[in-house]
Amino acid sequence: MRRLPLPRPSTRSAALLLLLALASAAGGCAPRRVTRVEPSTTVDLSGRWNDTDSRLVAEEMIRDVLASPWLADRGSRPVVVLGRVENRTLEHIATDTFLRDVERALASSNRVVVVAGPGDRDPLRQERAEQQVYARPSTRAAERAETGADLMLNGVISAIEDREGGRQVFYYQVDLSLTELESGEKVWLGQKKLKKVVGRGRYKA
Repeated sequence: MRRLPLPRPSTRSAALLLLLALASAAGGCAPRRVTRVEPSTTVDLSGRWNDTDSRLVAEEMIRDVLASPWLADRGSRPVVVLGRVENRTLEHIATDTFLRDVERALASSNRVVVVAGPGDRDPLRQERAEQQVYARPSTRAAERAETGADLMLNGVISAIEDREGGRQVFYYQVDLSLTELESGEKVWLGQKKLKKVVGRGRYKA
Protein backbone atom coordinates (compact mmCIF):
# COMPACT_ATOMS: atom_id res chain seq x y z
CA MET A 1 0.00 0.00 0.00
CA ARG A 2 1.32 3.37 -0.96
CA ARG A 3 1.61 5.87 1.89
CA LEU A 4 0.35 9.32 1.27
CA PRO A 5 2.79 12.11 2.26
CA LEU A 6 1.89 13.96 5.46
CA PRO A 7 0.85 17.57 4.99
CA ARG A 8 3.59 20.04 5.80
CA PRO A 9 2.71 22.61 8.47
CA SER A 10 2.07 26.08 7.23
CA THR A 11 4.49 28.91 7.96
CA ARG A 12 1.90 30.51 10.28
CA SER A 13 1.44 27.29 12.30
CA ALA A 14 5.19 26.80 12.65
CA ALA A 15 5.63 30.37 13.85
CA LEU A 16 2.82 29.95 16.39
CA LEU A 17 4.35 26.75 17.75
CA LEU A 18 7.72 28.48 18.08
CA LEU A 19 6.20 31.40 20.00
CA LEU A 20 4.40 29.04 22.39
CA ALA A 21 7.63 27.14 23.03
CA LEU A 22 9.55 30.34 23.72
CA ALA A 23 6.85 31.64 26.06
CA SER A 24 6.83 28.36 27.98
CA ALA A 25 10.62 28.38 28.32
CA ALA A 26 10.62 31.99 29.48
CA GLY A 27 7.99 31.27 32.11
CA GLY A 28 9.91 28.29 33.44
CA CYS A 29 13.13 30.26 33.73
CA ALA A 30 11.68 33.36 35.36
CA PRO A 31 14.05 34.65 38.05
CA ARG A 32 13.08 34.26 41.71
CA ARG A 33 12.02 37.50 43.33
CA VAL A 34 13.65 38.44 46.65
CA THR A 35 12.37 41.32 48.77
CA ARG A 36 14.47 42.74 51.58
CA VAL A 37 12.57 43.73 54.73
CA GLU A 38 13.51 45.02 58.17
CA PRO A 39 14.55 42.22 60.57
CA SER A 40 11.78 43.28 62.97
CA THR A 41 9.10 42.77 60.29
CA THR A 42 6.70 39.93 61.06
CA VAL A 43 6.73 37.36 58.24
CA ASP A 44 4.71 34.26 59.08
CA LEU A 45 4.62 31.90 56.10
CA SER A 46 3.96 28.46 57.56
CA GLY A 47 2.59 29.23 61.03
CA ARG A 48 5.44 27.40 62.70
CA TRP A 49 7.84 28.87 65.29
CA ASN A 50 9.86 31.67 63.75
CA ASP A 51 12.19 34.55 64.59
CA THR A 52 9.33 36.86 65.59
CA ASP A 53 8.00 34.30 68.08
CA SER A 54 11.49 33.91 69.54
CA ARG A 55 11.99 37.64 70.01
CA LEU A 56 8.52 38.45 71.37
CA VAL A 57 8.42 35.51 73.80
CA ALA A 58 11.90 36.33 75.09
CA GLU A 59 11.07 39.99 75.65
CA GLU A 60 7.74 39.27 77.37
CA MET A 61 9.16 36.62 79.69
CA ILE A 62 12.11 38.80 80.68
CA ARG A 63 9.72 41.62 81.53
CA ASP A 64 7.91 39.15 83.77
CA VAL A 65 11.02 37.87 85.52
CA LEU A 66 12.28 41.40 86.18
CA ALA A 67 8.93 42.42 87.66
CA SER A 68 8.82 39.37 89.96
CA PRO A 69 9.21 39.93 93.75
CA TRP A 70 12.39 37.84 93.99
CA LEU A 71 14.44 40.63 92.40
CA ALA A 72 13.16 43.37 94.72
CA ASP A 73 14.28 41.37 97.77
CA ARG A 74 17.94 41.51 96.71
CA GLY A 75 20.16 44.40 97.67
CA SER A 76 22.42 44.16 94.63
CA ARG A 77 22.19 42.96 91.05
CA PRO A 78 22.13 39.14 91.00
CA VAL A 79 24.46 37.27 88.65
CA VAL A 80 22.65 35.07 86.12
CA VAL A 81 24.03 32.41 83.80
CA LEU A 82 21.99 30.97 80.94
CA GLY A 83 21.78 27.19 80.89
CA ARG A 84 19.87 25.61 78.02
CA VAL A 85 16.42 25.57 76.48
CA GLU A 86 15.28 22.08 75.49
CA ASN A 87 13.33 21.64 72.26
CA ARG A 88 10.60 19.04 72.87
CA THR A 89 8.77 19.73 69.62
CA LEU A 90 8.87 17.64 66.44
CA GLU A 91 10.22 20.54 64.38
CA HIS A 92 13.59 22.22 64.22
CA ILE A 93 13.73 25.23 66.54
CA ALA A 94 16.87 27.32 66.84
CA THR A 95 17.00 27.33 70.64
CA ASP A 96 20.38 29.09 70.52
CA THR A 97 18.68 32.06 68.84
CA PHE A 98 15.99 32.09 71.52
CA LEU A 99 18.64 32.00 74.28
CA ARG A 100 20.46 34.93 72.65
CA ASP A 101 17.20 36.88 72.61
CA VAL A 102 16.74 36.12 76.31
CA GLU A 103 20.35 37.05 77.07
CA ARG A 104 20.05 40.35 75.20
CA ALA A 105 16.83 41.28 77.01
CA LEU A 106 18.34 40.43 80.40
CA ALA A 107 21.59 42.28 79.82
CA SER A 108 19.94 45.41 78.42
CA SER A 109 17.68 45.67 81.48
CA ASN A 110 20.67 46.60 83.67
CA ARG A 111 18.86 44.87 86.56
CA VAL A 112 21.02 41.75 86.60
CA VAL A 113 24.59 40.75 85.70
CA VAL A 114 24.81 38.17 82.90
CA VAL A 115 27.94 35.99 82.78
CA ALA A 116 29.18 33.70 80.03
CA GLY A 117 27.33 30.41 79.77
CA PRO A 118 28.62 26.93 78.96
CA GLY A 119 28.91 27.63 75.23
CA ASP A 120 30.98 30.78 75.71
CA ARG A 121 33.31 29.84 78.56
CA ASP A 122 35.69 27.48 76.78
CA PRO A 123 36.97 30.08 74.23
CA LEU A 124 37.44 32.58 77.07
CA ARG A 125 39.39 30.13 79.17
CA GLN A 126 41.53 29.12 76.21
CA GLU A 127 42.36 32.78 75.53
CA ARG A 128 43.30 33.38 79.18
CA ALA A 129 45.52 30.30 79.20
CA GLU A 130 47.36 31.49 76.10
CA GLN A 131 47.80 34.95 77.60
CA GLN A 132 49.72 33.44 80.51
CA VAL A 133 52.32 32.23 77.98
CA TYR A 134 52.37 34.85 75.25
CA ALA A 135 51.07 38.17 76.64
CA ARG A 136 52.99 40.77 78.65
CA PRO A 137 52.46 40.25 82.40
CA SER A 138 50.82 43.64 82.85
CA THR A 139 48.17 42.82 80.22
CA ARG A 140 47.34 39.24 81.20
CA ALA A 141 43.79 38.45 82.29
CA ALA A 142 43.97 36.69 85.64
CA GLU A 143 42.92 33.08 85.80
CA ARG A 144 40.48 31.76 88.41
CA ALA A 145 38.91 35.21 88.64
CA GLU A 146 35.56 34.60 86.93
CA THR A 147 32.38 35.98 88.48
CA GLY A 148 30.34 33.11 89.84
CA ALA A 149 26.63 33.02 89.02
CA ASP A 150 23.92 33.16 91.68
CA LEU A 151 21.18 31.79 89.45
CA MET A 152 20.74 29.72 86.29
CA LEU A 153 18.02 30.14 83.69
CA ASN A 154 16.75 27.02 81.91
CA GLY A 155 13.71 26.24 79.83
CA VAL A 156 11.63 23.96 77.62
CA ILE A 157 9.71 24.58 74.38
CA SER A 158 6.81 22.19 73.72
CA ALA A 159 4.33 22.07 70.84
CA ILE A 160 1.06 20.46 69.74
CA GLU A 161 -0.08 20.41 66.11
CA ASP A 162 -3.69 19.77 65.07
CA ARG A 163 -4.86 19.33 61.48
CA GLU A 164 -8.30 19.04 59.91
CA GLY A 165 -8.88 19.35 56.18
CA GLY A 166 -7.02 22.42 54.93
CA ARG A 167 -6.69 23.99 58.38
CA GLN A 168 -3.84 23.62 60.87
CA VAL A 169 -3.41 24.79 64.45
CA PHE A 170 0.05 25.21 65.98
CA TYR A 171 0.21 25.50 69.77
CA TYR A 172 3.47 26.34 71.52
CA GLN A 173 4.25 26.51 75.22
CA VAL A 174 7.49 27.98 76.55
CA ASP A 175 8.43 27.33 80.20
CA LEU A 176 11.42 29.07 81.80
CA SER A 177 12.75 28.74 85.35
CA LEU A 178 15.31 30.70 87.35
CA THR A 179 17.04 28.56 89.97
CA GLU A 180 19.43 29.36 92.82
CA LEU A 181 22.67 27.49 92.11
CA GLU A 182 23.57 26.95 95.75
CA SER A 183 20.22 25.93 97.20
CA GLY A 184 18.41 24.63 94.10
CA GLU A 185 15.44 26.85 94.95
CA LYS A 186 13.40 28.00 91.97
CA VAL A 187 12.78 31.69 92.53
CA TRP A 188 10.79 32.28 89.32
CA LEU A 189 8.71 30.18 86.94
CA GLY A 190 7.56 31.76 83.69
CA GLN A 191 5.22 30.46 81.01
CA LYS A 192 4.15 31.78 77.62
CA LYS A 193 1.64 30.17 75.25
CA LEU A 194 1.18 30.77 71.52
CA LYS A 195 -1.57 29.48 69.24
CA LYS A 196 -1.63 29.97 65.47
CA VAL A 197 -4.38 29.00 63.04
CA VAL A 198 -3.28 28.41 59.44
CA GLY A 199 -5.83 27.97 56.66
CA ARG A 200 -8.03 29.64 54.10
CA GLY A 201 -10.60 32.16 55.19
CA ARG A 202 -11.05 33.81 58.54
CA TYR A 203 -10.96 31.82 61.74
CA LYS A 204 -14.14 31.84 63.82
CA ALA A 205 -13.90 30.94 67.50
